[in-house]
Amino acid sequence: MVTKVPPRPRPGARPARPRRAAGLLLAAGVTAASLAAVPATAPAAAADGKSGGTTLTVAVSQSIDSLSPFLAQKLTSTSIHRLAYEYLTNYDPKDARTVPGFATEWSASADKLTWTYRIREDSTWSDGKPATAEDAAWTFTKMMTDPDAATANGSFTANFEKVTAPDPRTLVIRLKKPQATMTALDVPIVPKHVWEKVDDFSKFNNDRSFPIVGNGPFVITDFKVDQYVKLKPNKTFWRGAPKFDELVFKYYKDGDAAVAALQKGEVSFVPGLTPAQAAALKTQKDIKVNDAPGRRFYALATNPGARAQDGTSFGNGNKALLDPAVRKALFLAVDRATLVDKVFQGHAVEGEGYIPPRFGSYFWKPEAAQKRGYDPAAADRTLTDAGYVKNGAGERLGKDGKPLALRILCHATDPNDKAVAKYLQEWWGKLGVKLTVECLDSVSDAWTKGDYDLAFDGWSVNPDPDYVLSIHTCGTLPATAEDTGATDNFICDREFDALYAQQAAEYDPAKRADLVKRMQSLLYDTGYMNVMAYPNALEAYRTDQIASLTTMPEAAGNIWGQDGYWSWWSAVPAASASGSGGSGAGSSTGVVIGIAATVVVLTGGFLLLRNRRRAGADDRE
Repeated sequence: MVTKVPPRPRPGARPARPRRAAGLLLAAGVTAASLAAVPATAPAAAADGKSGGTTLTVAVSQSIDSLSPFLAQKLTSTSIHRLAYEYLTNYDPKDARTVPGFATEWSASADKLTWTYRIREDSTWSDGKPATAEDAAWTFTKMMTDPDAATANGSFTANFEKVTAPDPRTLVIRLKKPQATMTALDVPIVPKHVWEKVDDFSKFNNDRSFPIVGNGPFVITDFKVDQYVKLKPNKTFWRGAPKFDELVFKYYKDGDAAVAALQKGEVSFVPGLTPAQAAALKTQKDIKVNDAPGRRFYALATNPGARAQDGTSFGNGNKALLDPAVRKALFLAVDRATLVDKVFQGHAVEGEGYIPPRFGSYFWKPEAAQKRGYDPAAADRTLTDAGYVKNGAGERLGKDGKPLALRILCHATDPNDKAVAKYLQEWWGKLGVKLTVECLDSVSDAWTKGDYDLAFDGWSVNPDPDYVLSIHTCGTLPATAEDTGATDNFICDREFDALYAQQAAEYDPAKRADLVKRMQSLLYDTGYMNVMAYPNALEAYRTDQIASLTTMPEAAGNIWGQDGYWSWWSAVPAASASGSGGSGAGSSTGVVIGIAATVVVLTGGFLLLRNRRRAGADDRE
């Protein structure tokens, strides 16, 4: 089943990109925080100890948009980058608290405008060269100075004033104003000695020369468009090399074909199952189904009028949707409970706010007086009162006197889109509004051009909501009609932007959560985004191939699309487990990542700072 595809490259987001909920204690009087983790024990060598001896194959149904960390926004792409490159920090798979990554410790100045990171000494690039603070400084500076290098993650560096590396182990970031995401910078650090040779970051997809140099737990060794991406263990990875001899992401356009491949043992893992597929697989020998609360939302996106920052309008969105009354009526004519029950068959939660309930401190739901529940009679009255009357044939007429007809972009390989679309055609048809469903293999081109009225939309959200909120700010609109931007849906609201700026600089967790909820309330009221459901993570793997792996969170968490590399880094081959006395029965939480508790210390008072990560880029589905 295909995950939602990002409509366009964004200069500063995403996917994931994405995540954290546990708090970090910030105490006064100490100048630096020691965050050294206890290195986890990596899985033992594969049973035969030879490359290619054991292969973990993951079925994916989303195309790779780019192997360049500066351009990639789709979930599959950003998930692969998490495996190939280190970020400054990572997130504990147990409770998502911030733990060391490329940096081992960090501290902030009293005014919170200067952040200093200690870069680990035991990280090397896969070509043997040392990984240093200079690589991180170069990565961030390039994003700050080249708009094309800011396409995927520019929102993280937009507030950076200067980044320097005084020595190989020290990184210093000077901010223009306080920034709450400084322990959650979801930016892959790349090797300067490789990337400084790139001339045009807008065109370089990093897919011509293999193996690709990185410092993560895996090394990308091969890639064929819409066929596969292959990776090998990074034997010098500081936390320990993965146990499988090869990791393959294999492309399947059809979800049923991927499930059939799992049943035959041709793939090890399949994400994004339909409820029917999950039910069938639960009865299969040697297959374990994981059904966990999801970290993504499933929504209707309404074209608010595609536009560029220079004021140019473009696209062919139906202008009737610019009327709040029309959006409200359509909102009232969507029965979310039926969708959860009939389409998701109970493997979802009814949608309300923009942030899924999994992220409790930021989860918002409308008050009774604000809530737009399913009320077709009210929807009908809303349209009639706004001047949209029906003709003798029962067709709702627009202000131009013509029947009101809308189009919705649908992902051709996503059965949920097709199923929901049928319900919308029925419900909106009773209002006299005709809905045409346009199912495409890739919706990106039409979305980028603004050639849609509505579209099925969805993002994987991180515990830190900054990223998914940023994609609705005015600054992410394309510069001109000919350019591409970071925007998800061309929304530009100055009140929303003001709230976004406030939450990005707010360190107090309660105050920041309140601002985030106010942003969701505003987005809800505009009717541009109609969150219909929060689907569960439905996925399955073969226990005769994978003995154990780590979910995130470890208690009832997901395997695919994690805020880190834990699932595939920790995966133990069944053959290896059996050979060492293991049962090979398979466990969703079989590997314990031994990470010490983390405390971040800042001068200037006590603060409880929530781990913050952006969702998006890793997360756009």
